[in-house]
Parts: sequence; C-alpha cells; structure tokens
Amino acid sequence: MILDPSPVQPKIKVADFQHDFEAIQRIRRRVFQIEQGVDAALEFDGLDADAVHFLAYVGQNAVGTSRIRFLNDYVVKMERLAVLPELRNYGVGRKIVETVLEFLTDKNITQVKIHAQTAVVGFYQNLGFITEGEEFEEAGIRHIKMSYIF
Repeated sequence: MILDPSPVQPKIKVADFQHDFEAIQRIRRRVFQIEQGVDAALEFDGLDADAVHFLAYVGQNAVGTSRIRFLNDYVVKMERLAVLPELRNYGVGRKIVETVLEFLTDKNITQVKIHAQTAVVGFYQNLGFITEGEEFEEAGIRHIKMSYIF
C-alpha cells in the first residue's frame, strides 16, 4: 500500500556506472548489509560493471536502486532492488520497476526474471510478476523465483 504519494516524486534515471556507483553502493550497503545482514561478498558479487543500473532520486538525494543483467538476447534478470527505509511505501520501488520494464520494451526482451524476497512477493505480483517453483534461501533470506512476461 502506498501511504501518500504526494510528498515524494521520485525521478528514476539509468545510472552512469562510473559516476553513480558510490551512491548505488551506499544504498545497497544500508539496505542489504546493515538492515538485512547480507555479507558484503554476496552483495557485491563482481557483476555490477556488466549490469545496467537504475537510480531513484528524491530531490538531489539518491534513495533507491536496482540493476539488470542481460542473460541472453531475450531474458533479463532484475536484481538488487533497494529503497532506503524512510522512503518505502511512497511508490519509489514501484517507480523503479516500472522504469526498468519501460526501458526494456523496445529491446526484444520477452522475460524478466527475479529472485524475490518472500516478504515482498505481493509487491511484485501487483506489478505483473508471477511466482515460479518453491521458496528457497539465498543470502540467509527466503526467496522465490518470479518472472514478468512481455
């Protein structure tokens, strides 16, 4: 549920990896390492340089991020969706996902795969993702595979 979208108007951009990676790291460290206890070696897996990153801004402040990796010519994996705690429930995460999907519409992509934390499955279902298979543990957190079909 979105609390009140009026005070927060996020702007999403495709990040410049060299310029924006510090902001991306700051958000992901706070959400995944500090808040959720994910090990840094798992969170920063060496795949960032080959990914397309998205950054959400409220004013001049980077408040959310995600990345996508092209698995082949038709399938993308969206990963590392993170929004700072104080900006959750204002539509920032939804806007990031919508921007990713819009970015992919003219790229012949047929499917977006994710490993969703089970606590946020409903968030992704509301955006059109469907669950696949059984729950599993990743980085000490329960997940389930989901996909979005274009």
